[in-house]
Amino acid sequence: MKNLLILLLLILSGTVSAQNWLNNFDQAKKMSQAEHKPILLVFEGSDWCAPCKKLERDILSPTEFKEFAKEHLILLKADFPRRKKNRLPKLQQKHNDALAAKYNPEGIFPTILILDSEGNILGQTGYLPQKSPQYYINWIKEKSNN
Repeated sequence: MKNLLILLLLILSGTVSAQNWLNNFDQAKKMSQAEHKPILLVFEGSDWCAPCKKLERDILSPTEFKEFAKEHLILLKADFPRRKKNRLPKLQQKHNDALAAKYNPEGIFPTILILDSEGNILGQTGYLPQKSPQYYINWIKEKSNN
C-alpha cells in the first residue's frame, strides 16, 4: 500500500510540473483565443544547438518559469533536429518549416517569440546568458501586457 501511495504521488507531481509544449500552430492559436493567453513560440535545434539546450535548462525548466507558463502562456515549440535518429515526421517538419519561413526566416536558434492569439508578433528575443527565468517572465509580461 505504501509503495502504491508513493507511486501515485510521483505520478501526480510529474503531471503538475510538466509543461505541455504544443507543436501545432493552429492548435496553439485556438487555445490562445479560448484561454486569452499569449503564445510563447520557441525555435530550437534540440540535438545540436548549445544555446537551445542552455535555454531549456536555465530558463524554461526551472519551477519558477514552469509555474508562470502554466498560468499565463500557451507553449509552442518548433524543433529542427539534425540527427537522423531524431528526425521529425514529414508533416511535422513541413509545419515547422512553414513557421520558420514566417517567424524565423534568418534561421537563428534559439529564437523566442511572444505572439497574440492571431499570430502577430508582440516581442522577439533569444537566449541571453546571465539572465534568469524572472528576467524572461518580466519580458513576457511587458510584451504581452500580461
